[in-house]
Amino acid sequence: MKQEYQDLILQTCGASSLRVGAKIQTLWSGYGEIVRLHLEGCGRPSVVVKHVKFPEEAEHPGGWNTDRSHVRKVRSYQVETHWYQNYSTNQSCRIPACLAARSYGDEMLIVLEDLDVAGYDLRRTCIKDKEIRACLSWLAHFHALFLGVAPEGLWPVGTYWHLETRPDELEAMDDAELKAAAGDIDRLLNECHFKTIVHGDAKLANFCFSKSRLEVAAVDFQYVGGGCGMKDVVYFLGSCMDERECEKRVPGLLDHYFTELKVFVKKDVNFNALEKEWREMFAFAWTDFHRFLLGWMPGHWKINRYSEKLTKEVLHKLKQ
Repeated sequence: MKQEYQDLILQTCGASSLRVGAKIQTLWSGYGEIVRLHLEGCGRPSVVVKHVKFPEEAEHPGGWNTDRSHVRKVRSYQVETHWYQNYSTNQSCRIPACLAARSYGDEMLIVLEDLDVAGYDLRRTCIKDKEIRACLSWLAHFHALFLGVAPEGLWPVGTYWHLETRPDELEAMDDAELKAAAGDIDRLLNECHFKTIVHGDAKLANFCFSKSRLEVAAVDFQYVGGGCGMKDVVYFLGSCMDERECEKRVPGLLDHYFTELKVFVKKDVNFNALEKEWREMFAFAWTDFHRFLLGWMPGHWKINRYSEKLTKEVLHKLKQ
């Protein structure tokens, strides 16, 4: 790590020295890495650093290495930096505190609180009901907190699969009927009366769990922006349940989400109207992500009978 980066971290944290620890992960398409740094001489034992370095040639697992893809990723890191510097949440929807953020030409550095130290040190690859509900509670609180808030400095429409940013994947689709309906589905989602700020990449891997697994914190805000809260909900549920589990468990889990949402939205919000609209948008939001997958990676495991069933329902509704 360059000396000027180390100096920024030492100065920010008031530390006397630092040691580069384990690499937590490589960023998507080789755009840098996330590492843990161990500190001495200050009250903070460690920090997590997201070090973005724009590559000369990106490595995308699906082969989508285009100028448009690069511009979207650059913008995503700018959005994430703006998010951490200008927005805050509360304990009900915990995120890491941003300690410093700096751009250095084609490199960016975001220095974050280490959530492991804060007690959110568990990661899950398979998940039980109470953990799913904990994540849905986080999303409900997050959506309630930002209900009606304009996404200034963020993506005008959040999520990484938003249609306007994915024309190449749309063009690659074989499903002609869904392809033709994609614009109408996108418009209906965008024209929701009740809008919030969505996380935009709320998969299981982006949640950190407490030891009790009843409290969670979330990371990775590259695609945070405006939109209908159902976009986060469908993406999260699809990231941790297969088609049989979705068929069986989604109704009860949706009820839990809306119960939590009702507790935290402001009292002047017409909650019945909000719930009615967002429940109607559930299948549209699921189909919207399904549309992206069909163009991006047609063999993806999330393309399943549950998704196809909801897509058929949506296409039928659009014809009425």
